[in-house]
Amino acid sequence: MLFNSLSFAVFLPIVFILYWFVFNKSLRLQNFLLLLSSYYFYSCWDWRFLFLLAFSTFLDYYSGLKIHNSQSQHWRKIWLVLSVGINLGFLSFFKYYNFFAHSFADMMMTGFHYKMNVSTLSILLPVGISFYTFHGLSYVFDIYNRKIEPSTNFVQYSLFVSFFPLLVAGPIERATHLLPQVEKPRHFDYSRAVDGLRQILWGLFKKVVIADNCAQIANIVFNNSDHHTASALILGALMFTFQIYGDFSGYSDIALGTARLFGFELLRNFAYPYFSRDIAEFWRRWHISLSSWFKDYLYFPLGGSRGGMLKTVRNTFIIFLVSGFWHGANWTFVVWGGLNALFIMPSVIFKTNRKNLETVAQGKLFPNLRELLQMVITFALTVFAWIFFRAESLSHAFRYIKGIFSQSIFASTNVPLGVLPVLVVVFLIMEWLGRENKYAIEKLKAGKVPAIARWGLYYTMAALVYVYANNEQVFIYFQF
Repeated sequence: MLFNSLSFAVFLPIVFILYWFVFNKSLRLQNFLLLLSSYYFYSCWDWRFLFLLAFSTFLDYYSGLKIHNSQSQHWRKIWLVLSVGINLGFLSFFKYYNFFAHSFADMMMTGFHYKMNVSTLSILLPVGISFYTFHGLSYVFDIYNRKIEPSTNFVQYSLFVSFFPLLVAGPIERATHLLPQVEKPRHFDYSRAVDGLRQILWGLFKKVVIADNCAQIANIVFNNSDHHTASALILGALMFTFQIYGDFSGYSDIALGTARLFGFELLRNFAYPYFSRDIAEFWRRWHISLSSWFKDYLYFPLGGSRGGMLKTVRNTFIIFLVSGFWHGANWTFVVWGGLNALFIMPSVIFKTNRKNLETVAQGKLFPNLRELLQMVITFALTVFAWIFFRAESLSHAFRYIKGIFSQSIFASTNVPLGVLPVLVVVFLIMEWLGRENKYAIEKLKAGKVPAIARWGLYYTMAALVYVYANNEQVFIYFQF
């Protein structure tokens, strides 16, 4: 069930009405309704994987109790390793088995000239497995580190893991943030619900109007890149850059807005990353929940920035390479992670990675020349790295990059764009003007913006979503 589908447009109001007008007197029934709704939402992808989700949920719930109740540190560690090992085992089996099999066969052929017959598996990747696995891992890690106590209510814990707005593509929640909201009564707040609907509309606009239209151009170029001019290749890379941002941040906006309809506040996942002045700032603003997850559960346990510059550099490369591999079973993702590690190295070595913490040009309409140049350079590096993310293979990526630096840089693109450039420019202007808010149109509220302008924008966005709704495409991050 896609957020931008008719089925979700029917599903959401039904759950909302039952939640607030039928089960509003009982927290237990509200949570149970959301849990059933979440499992139904997930079953619309493939009901068979519900058993995997349920097993993973029970494993972490039970392991958390055993870790907390064990008097011996030895047994606490055994239960932690058991939970982590089984979770990562499932993730590796479904997501990485074929990759490792092919990589090992290639290594044997290259290094020893021995040809192996590789047995691969024709299995589907369970949608959202990387996300709900990380929900459970953070829970058992926090219990093991005595940051939280385990939940004793299985329904509440299950809802934390599988809450349908965040189940298949995040944000990656923490038990310290979401579980307390699950455990306490929630009351309907009209202004919060309206704010949620506003953010849902903005998310749909980013996904349906911007991302899906950019995807058409990106697909045309990337799928036949050897026969396009350099200018077309640059255009394709730019379109994918806006596609992946509009797609993933649009999903996050819809998820956060939907959760707000039910009285929940989820972790923010994006903060205008393409207005960043260096790569360190970009990674504080892009996929925030994943970046912070790796920082807390991998970077800091490895020693973080303690122990000298060499260890800091090592740990930085580790988290970026692992982050790249988390995204998919392809060397292109690993190289993409490695490139970002290289790009961030100057900030790490010269200790300027905590320099740009505030919003660019805060309180001003325009950035100064230095900020503008920094944003352009950071954006260009990001676009370059996205080529590896989008390419089908490393050889495809290298051919694509080689084509960009050919003599056809000033040739015509011969790619039909229509009104897409206008839509992208308008979108960027709206993002820039709203960059100090949680999402771009957050401040379009009664009393702050004239009603005719506010509702005119709402209806225009809704009309554009309706016009382009027939170009329905799956969210990119569903494959991760």
